[in-house]
Amino acid sequence: MECTINWLPGTGMGFIAETGSGHFITMDGAPDGGGRNLAPRPMETVLAGTGGCTAYDVVLILKRGRHEVRGCTVKLQAERAPQDPKVFTRIHMQFTVTGRGLPAAAVERAIAMSHEKYCSASIMLAKTAEITTGFEIVEG
Repeated sequence: MECTINWLPGTGMGFIAETGSGHFITMDGAPDGGGRNLAPRPMETVLAGTGGCTAYDVVLILKRGRHEVRGCTVKLQAERAPQDPKVFTRIHMQFTVTGRGLPAAAVERAIAMSHEKYCSASIMLAKTAEITTGFEIVEG
């Protein structure tokens, strides 16, 4: 896996990342740090990537279990250390999983498996952050 980050000098603190798979992600800083607030902060992209990683796992695990999952959202709320390096110290992930006849035990197990075995991002972040999860199931 690889990624190339290029600073865009004319933007203040804007950056563009080109991933190894050929996709682009823009990032920017806050105005008080020289940015123009035109894109997510780099640490926001870390948090978003973590949410995407775990949501992917949960959907895949449920599908492999032959459950009729039709939707999955995860809302992440994070706290960071007040001093540099401002690592994540707490992250709560609230899942909303939509499907037909989804057993709560299956959803709970899928979330646990993601965080204990499969989601590289949340497993890495758990080295500095207390990660908690919750979920609700919506019939549909």
